[in-house]
Amino acid sequence: MKIEITRVEPAFEGVSFGDVGAYEKIVGRAIAEVDPAHPLNSRIVNIDKAPVNSAGCVEYDCDFYLLKPVDMRMGNRRIFYDVLNRGTKPSLHTINDAPRDADNPMMIARNDPALAAHAGNGFLMRQGYAILWSGWQAGAGGDNSMWARLPVATDKGEPLVAPNLDEFVFENLQSPVKAALSYPADAMDQSSCSLTVRQYSNDPRKEIPREDWRFLSSTQIEITRPAGYDASAIYEFIYPACAPVVMGLGFAAVRDMVSFMRYANEDSAGVANPLNIEGQPAVDCALAYGLSQSGRFLRDFLYQGFNEDLDGRKVFDGVMACMAGSRKTFINYAFAQPGRTARQHEDRVFPHDQFPFSYAVTTDPISGETDGILARCQKSETCPKIMQTESSTDFFHGRASLLATDGGGEDIPMPENVRLYHFASTQHGGGGDPALDYALFAPASKYKPNPADFTEMHRALLAALDKWVSEDEPPPPSQFPTVRDGGLVSAAADRYRFPDIPDVAYPGVINELRQMDYSVKPPQPVAGRDYAVMVPAIDADGNETAGIRVPDIAVPLGTYAGWNARREGYGEGGICMLGAYFPFARTKEERQASGDPRPSLEERYTDEEDYVRKVAEAVRGLREQGFVLAEDADALVEEARRKFRKVNR
Repeated sequence: MKIEITRVEPAFEGVSFGDVGAYEKIVGRAIAEVDPAHPLNSRIVNIDKAPVNSAGCVEYDCDFYLLKPVDMRMGNRRIFYDVLNRGTKPSLHTINDAPRDADNPMMIARNDPALAAHAGNGFLMRQGYAILWSGWQAGAGGDNSMWARLPVATDKGEPLVAPNLDEFVFENLQSPVKAALSYPADAMDQSSCSLTVRQYSNDPRKEIPREDWRFLSSTQIEITRPAGYDASAIYEFIYPACAPVVMGLGFAAVRDMVSFMRYANEDSAGVANPLNIEGQPAVDCALAYGLSQSGRFLRDFLYQGFNEDLDGRKVFDGVMACMAGSRKTFINYAFAQPGRTARQHEDRVFPHDQFPFSYAVTTDPISGETDGILARCQKSETCPKIMQTESSTDFFHGRASLLATDGGGEDIPMPENVRLYHFASTQHGGGGDPALDYALFAPASKYKPNPADFTEMHRALLAALDKWVSEDEPPPPSQFPTVRDGGLVSAAADRYRFPDIPDVAYPGVINELRQMDYSVKPPQPVAGRDYAVMVPAIDADGNETAGIRVPDIAVPLGTYAGWNARREGYGEGGICMLGAYFPFARTKEERQASGDPRPSLEERYTDEEDYVRKVAEAVRGLREQGFVLAEDADALVEEARRKFRKVNR
């Protein structure tokens, strides 16, 4: 590996973070090569078809971005590796509470944090972490997003051509509408392609006549929308594609970057490791964090065996995979599409959500296969300590129940190095960010998003993971619903029993799962091979009973759901990747007038102080269990007071 450093700058306007002091940013790229014959590389799909250099190795390069203490002696000797989500840096917002960019809510400060405000509450810096990002996904983009340049596979120098499937859900009624292809079409020949439409995933596909669509280029088509389908109809395009990127190299890129920063004194050209102290790398352990797509990346990274570096050492000692559900990723495939993720309405035909689901090695009652996310690292003795956190949304869309149950709906035990935590009645990614919710899911969602948040709990769990890794101090026990305790139930309306809230209709659907046959295009479900996918049980208010009940749920101001219905004109009857919030009536009189079965605020809490006292008790309990840090406790109580006043204006 060779690193090229293009920028070294003060970070956060020189602000000092407690005893750690000021931080600096080091930005550049890493140029690397891998031996395609090495057993730890040979699992990369199409690595044997990538071009090689004179040494017989496959070359790639990737962006990297490092935030580190100016004086490394003041750091905590740990790497905090934040897996990029579509080229952006999640943790400064999700861990540090840094504000998102006003124009692009997926980003913090155009992906290049510089001002003091971009450090948020400074949590990661106050702990002394060296915070590292590096590109793993092939792509390019503006706003300082980070990517990898990965090779294209060929057949002895000739283009590799194979059928590829793209799916489009436009969420608008524009016609004609343009659609970008994930890979170039080998030839712009309509006769070799198939374009279909269906309203819902399980509906029959209807062929769109050739006169109603056309190639604009080898990477874009235009569709004249047929009548009878709404804004969320599913369009499926199958075509001969070429130039498949060796996307699985992204796993090796992360492995080798972290291994270099952790273990190497210098690169192949003699450039010193930026994390050195007196010529030696100052790293005792490495933690990985990933949310949503990034969490699925980490699950797949472990499953594919990449937590073992080329010298047989651990890459990560601790992993926190958040809101990933039971899925992996569509990365290590020919014609991979890393951005795909199966949800109840869309992207359900892509090969990233099949067995194994759990970290435990089990025999699947549906497919008959025996496997587990940790099967490979257990053999090489390179498994990290793992925490996976989930929201309610990730049970409805991400099939999170399969983390802790087999395909037949029976509980399975977790390995000793795994903890599962469910934040009851929360939405994917947490609440408190209406701009992001709107940017990602408007206008499909029918109800207001779920505001219940769990940022403070993630900070506490990260601190617990650090102690688990560095001091072997056990973290809090898993808090996850089980079949045995009645915490997991069917999502069917007659079993889930959502309260009869005025003007609210529970859709009663879930992202169900079958074993799939991927030998055909489009892939087909195998008849009779259905998995038992369940959701957390709820109380009379509609709030979930099992898992970590954050203050919003423990002392509720309404019903907080992990699902949100799609509204009329946008796949009505399905659900979108968002939660929902249904406030309680303020008074008994209002409740009775509307017919709401849920007790009103005045029936639950005598006044503001009664409500705040109950929140303080809930926060104290969470702190005693290890789910809230002392520094966050008072702020949680004051935030609850603000929310109570807002709903009682």
